[in-house]
Amino acid sequence: MARESGPSVRLKLTLSYAGFLMLAGVLLLAAVALVLLKARWLTTNEQGAWVRSPGTEFLHSFAPVAAGAMAFLLVFGLLGGWILAGRMLAPMAPITHAARMAARGSLSHRIRLPGRKDEFRELADAFDAMLEQLEAHVAEQQRFAANASHELRTPLAISKTLLDVARTDPGRDPGELVDRLSAVNTRAIDLTEALLLVSRAEQRSFTREPVDLSLLAEEATETLLPLAEKRGVTLETSGDVTPTTGSHTLLLQLTMNLVHNAIVHNLPARGTVRVTTGVRPASVVLTVENTGEQISPQLAATLTEPFRRGTDRIQSDHAGVGLGLAIVKTITQAHDGTLTLTPRPAGGIRITVELPATSPQAALREG
Repeated sequence: MARESGPSVRLKLTLSYAGFLMLAGVLLLAAVALVLLKARWLTTNEQGAWVRSPGTEFLHSFAPVAAGAMAFLLVFGLLGGWILAGRMLAPMAPITHAARMAARGSLSHRIRLPGRKDEFRELADAFDAMLEQLEAHVAEQQRFAANASHELRTPLAISKTLLDVARTDPGRDPGELVDRLSAVNTRAIDLTEALLLVSRAEQRSFTREPVDLSLLAEEATETLLPLAEKRGVTLETSGDVTPTTGSHTLLLQLTMNLVHNAIVHNLPARGTVRVTTGVRPASVVLTVENTGEQISPQLAATLTEPFRRGTDRIQSDHAGVGLGLAIVKTITQAHDGTLTLTPRPAGGIRITVELPATSPQAALREG
């Protein structure tokens, strides 16, 4: 936004210092003049009686001294104020330089302002923290865009290969080609919808309403029960009423993704998935844990990255598009919550989603 140029902050501070010094000087000289004038106005004669003496000579002698003192104070105030303002505003130079570099796209620069903690140091530290978060976010978005491009290109390349084969082999069974193209197209659609869901959650473009996580947990487990039975996994659901505020659709998608992942990434047979909900003093908690292979803390910390798949943890029939936990993380952050992944000592993982709580009375009023 274009702005008209104006006086610098240093000049404003200088004039403020000089003006304050001049005002203090005027008040001081006025006080001295009044005291001296009063002392000369009342004098004693030879007989010791009090008489009035003219103050004209005093004013003529005091005025040049006062004028000289004021001129000195003005010059001293301007010069001293300019120097002091420059020293006080010196820490702003590296902050401004860092801001300009960030505006040009360089997010790796840090101010790291030396010295003891004061307002300027707090500003510089906050700016450094913001740059660090922006750099990490931009890097994550770049990786996400690269991975998404790769994932979207894969089904398109497969479709092109199938069509090329069909063109060169007219005798090929068209039913098989249609089935394979349909599967590839379905995967592309699922991936596109997942990307749109992530974008919607990141922009927080949703309407907030009262939501009970315990009801979402029941709905998710009932919906995915056939998949669990097919894979020999036992679903267990328990917990309390957990009122919060958010998007019912997004939070249901979050719960579905967690339960689905827990079922798919489980033991080959006789696996277990436990879904529990609970209430804390200021938050509600949804926990999904499963049995399965042992996972290292290092691997668990990377599972929420988009398109992160461990080849030994993916089954071919329900591999998904690699955005399950990434969507969970995005939806959790969009609802001002926290997501925690903790490997279980016996194998498997415990995933906890903590969201701000809403009192049942407030939920009823909002409903």
